[in-house]
Amino acid sequence: MKIAIASDHAGYQYKCMIIDHLESIGHEVVDFGTDSAESCDYPDFIIPAAKAVASGQCERGIVLGGSGNGEAIAANRIHGVRCALTWNCETAELGRRHNKANVISIGERLTPEGDVLKIVDTWLATEFDGGRHQRRIEKIETLSQD
Repeated sequence: MKIAIASDHAGYQYKCMIIDHLESIGHEVVDFGTDSAESCDYPDFIIPAAKAVASGQCERGIVLGGSGNGEAIAANRIHGVRCALTWNCETAELGRRHNKANVISIGERLTPEGDVLKIVDTWLATEFDGGRHQRRIEKIETLSQD
């Protein structure tokens, strides 16, 4: 799978760890930055990654920051992106099963290091349930264009 990834300075350490993990299990990763832990503005990196997912250049995306909130907000501004803020395996699974999340946001300052790869793996392995959830996804797509 081709996965977009981006972070600000506060998510940089986990971003590097996730890239290594994803590549080790055979995924192709497109890194949209940042390239250091030096202070920066997350929209500069998150928006291009989200656009790559929305356009189909990448199948899914992972965005990271201190809390993950700003990154999720920025990613969700891009039509076609459904970014779930995840802080454990359950939120990652439900974001995918019920919301067909094609992007997840993780807060490095709020997520224990031992959990981050489990969250990513859970989200990647989880299928969308469809059914009544598909109807809701369609409404999001339709109503958000008004």
